[in-house]
Formats: sequence, C-alpha cells, structure tokens
Amino acid sequence: MRKNSIAIENETQPNQPPEKMNTSDNWPRPLQTPQKPPARAGARARAALPLLATMAAVSAQATDGYFSDGYGLKAEGRGGVAITSTDDAFAGANNPATLSWGTNRVDLGIDWFLPDRSASRTGAGPLDASVKSARDNFFIPQIGYKQSLNQQFSLGVAVYGNGGMNTDYPGGQLNLGGPSRQNLLAGAGNLGVNFSQLFVAPTVSWKFTENQAAGLAPLLDYQTFKVHGLSAFAGAGLSQDPSALSDAGPDDAWGGGARIGYLWNITHSVSVGAAYTSRVYTTGFDKYRGLLADNGAFDVPQSVAAGVGWQALPRLRLAADYKWIDYASIPAVGNPSSNAGLLGQESGPGFGWRSISVAKAGADVKVTDALTLRTGYSFSQNPVRSGDVTFNIIAPGVVEHHLTFGATYDFGHHEVSIAYVHAFENSVTGASQFVAYHFAPPGTLETISMSQNSVGVQYSYKF
Repeated sequence: MRKNSIAIENETQPNQPPEKMNTSDNWPRPLQTPQKPPARAGARARAALPLLATMAAVSAQATDGYFSDGYGLKAEGRGGVAITSTDDAFAGANNPATLSWGTNRVDLGIDWFLPDRSASRTGAGPLDASVKSARDNFFIPQIGYKQSLNQQFSLGVAVYGNGGMNTDYPGGQLNLGGPSRQNLLAGAGNLGVNFSQLFVAPTVSWKFTENQAAGLAPLLDYQTFKVHGLSAFAGAGLSQDPSALSDAGPDDAWGGGARIGYLWNITHSVSVGAAYTSRVYTTGFDKYRGLLADNGAFDVPQSVAAGVGWQALPRLRLAADYKWIDYASIPAVGNPSSNAGLLGQESGPGFGWRSISVAKAGADVKVTDALTLRTGYSFSQNPVRSGDVTFNIIAPGVVEHHLTFGATYDFGHHEVSIAYVHAFENSVTGASQFVAYHFAPPGTLETISMSQNSVGVQYSYKF
C-alpha cells in the first residue's frame, strides 16, 4: 500500500515497544490497520475521562474576537492552524474529520494566559481618566482523547475553553460628587466583566475512502457571565430592567450545537479540509436581561473554517487555515451600541461587534526523530468599530496580529509539547457614547487597548 504523508501523519504501531516505535508525527509512514490497544493502555486512557466531567469553566481572554486563537498546544504553536492537522486529539474543537488519522492518545494541556488591557477618556473634563485592568493571570486547561474502533470509525472527546473575556478595572478615577469616587463608566466600585465558555465535544469520524473522512461533534456549552460597575447605566433610565443590568452576581447558561468536518488527502503531500460549526443556542443569562440585548440571550455564533496542508519536504510541513466567525448575528454581541431602544431589548444596544475573518499559517519542522519545532502567524480582524468603544471598555477584544512558537519532544508512548503566543498591542479610538447620553461634551474620545501573551504545556500519552 502506498504511503500518504498527510493522511496518515499520526499512525503508529501500538503494539511495538517504545524503543521501536516510529515516533514521527506529521511525516510519511506506512498505513497501519487499527489494532485493539493493549489492555493496560486502554484502561489508563479511560481512567482519564472522569476528569472531563469535573473541569470547570475558566475565565479566558481570547484572540479571535472572544474565541481562542487555537485549540491544543500543537495548534497554538503553529498559529492556530488545525483544519488539516492530525497530530493530537482535539479534532472535536477544530475539524472532527481529522480524528480518522493519528495515534490513539490522551492529551492534557494547560495555558498560562497573560492579557494586558487598558482604557482611557479625553475631552470630557471631569470625566477624563485612564485605567489598566487588574487580574493578569489565567490558567486554561484542555483535554483531548482519541480511540480508533476499526479501519473506518474513530471516537474521541475534546474539553476546552472555547473563549471568553475578563476585565477588572479599579474604581475611583472620577469625582462626580458623593461620598466616594466613581469608575471610568461613572459607576460605583470596580468595573469589569467575567465571561467564559466551556465546550465538551464528543466526536465520531468516518473514514469512507482510503484518503477521505467526515466527522461530527455535538457541542455541549456551559458558560458563565458576571458584570460589575455599571450602576450609572441602571440609574439613567437606559435599561428595560435596571435591577438586572449590573452587580447581580455570576449567572450561568447551558447550550448545544454541532460541528461537522471533512478531510481529503488529495495526494501524498497535499490535503484539504473544512469544518462548519452551527450556532450554539443557549438558555441565556436571566440575571442580565436588563443589559444584554435579546433579554439576556448570549448564543455562540456560527463559524466556517477551511484549510490546506502541504508536506513540502520530508521534514517540513506547511499549512494554512481561514476562519469566519459570525459575531454580528448574535444581538447581544452584534447589535450596534447606538441602537435605539433600551438595554436588554432584542433590538437594543449591544457591543457592536462585526463578523470577522481570520487567516492563519504555520510550519512544523522535524529537527530529529524526537524533536519537532513549530512557528506560525495569525491575523484576526478587529471586531470593534470606533463608534462602539464605550461599550467595549469592559470587552476590549481588539488584537489582530499574533506570532507563535512551539515544540514537541517524543519519548515513544509519551510526548511533551510547549507553545508560546504573543498578540501584539492594538488600540481603537472613537467618540464616547457619553456624548449621545448627554453625559459629556462633543469631541469626547475613548480608547481601548489590548496585548496578550500565553505560555502552555501539554502532556500526551499514545497507546
């Protein structure tokens, strides 16, 4: 049978001892008939699954709008590229069809995420101020599992933080009278949001020809939301329910959707793939029905992704992905902040995010049989328009350019991967909504800025 360097880039011979295993991932090797894993290895892998049920949603600041820029540490190291890659168990988070190739495995990863967020206002006299968000450290876990059933079908599950947003600006910048000073948006106390999404994606893939596969991943979403410091909006007659606008404590919601994917290894060196993720419908945040447009609903937008992979040299693989995220279709996220109506109404003001395109490119270089190095670049359109800066002071997801590096060392049945991501600082300046609310004079401007760094490590067991 001929070799296929893309389609079978992760196939191994599970019953070989570690010292004889072909430890190369993403490199040519003969196609192997899937075999039943050793009893001990299978038991170890299944023992990891209870961890999936105990993971809690984490506060995350993502780089493709509020989505993460990559899922799995290997993908993160190559700029988030994953649609044609089959070297980990995060198919359910990227392209479910990729589960049909690659080693049976468990992947356990964690990211240390360090965002830098700031906001300022000028031209408003006593309302002028600048502030930097506190809480700059976040730890984001992710788990993947993959098991081949036979030559055609594979099962897996991915548990990961889909995305989120966090800001926590200290209060006290403004002096508008009264016994205490106010925050940048004229409310009491600290100002910020804590929003997170945890996805569980059980996955099945079907290899219906030697070089083609399709996959399906039902999506279970658990998300949390909390806002504090917006009391000035509640007291200004701007909300349909001022009691459900700010400082209501954490609220949670559940939702469901699906992701489908396709992978075709056209030749021994070229593969193409695509994935579609449906809108994830959720139960909404009732405690914030006076803030979030559409009565507190906060569905997850649909997205479309496509990618191409090329085994350019025996030890060099190049790949690129394109992704479109439909933020504008979700009223709470996409409604312009200048919309008429009250906060919380279906057509009321939102964060004003536009739908965005994301382009990613990455490279894997096999330095030795055990060591693989990676690098990548990603460009994500900024979803925030200049006219919506005021609302996005608490959600400044404006970064665009990302540079990434990564590495994997293979110990036979074991792997350790690392990744570093830097999102370069970006700022957006626009007219303050305080002018429209007659809180500030014409010419008042606001600026939001963000940059990001993350470092991650992943342990993998192959069986």
